[in-house]
Amino acid sequence: MDDGETWEMPDEVRLSPRERLALLRIEAHLREDRRFARRMGDSGRRSGLRRTGRARRTGRVRREVWLPASVLLLAVASVFVAVMGIRTSDPRLLWCFALLWPLTLFQAFRLLCRAARPRPRSGGRLTPWL
Repeated sequence: MDDGETWEMPDEVRLSPRERLALLRIEAHLREDRRFARRMGDSGRRSGLRRTGRARRTGRVRREVWLPASVLLLAVASVFVAVMGIRTSDPRLLWCFALLWPLTLFQAFRLLCRAARPRPRSGGRLTPWL
């Protein structure tokens, strides 16, 4: 095929071989961009293979459970260490609280950002973890 010939697509668009090659290169580049694929909602795509809907949902659910669980665990540990440090006046416990508390606040901030992120309303739930 030379440059003068065109390729017909189902929607009546005609592309030259040069244009088809450029389009294929662009698509290949976009497929490699993970951030773009995530934004487009194609997180289940890896090396051209698609996961089933069920596998994609369970993987997403597992990821969405870890952050709230870690925030809860860190908050409980921080409160426990703070109360015990104050009651016993042990500097080691107070230092543990000083190390745990910023990490707890950081994870809570990440959870708050996830909750505030606009999402399509599916199932009537406010957030995926609520």
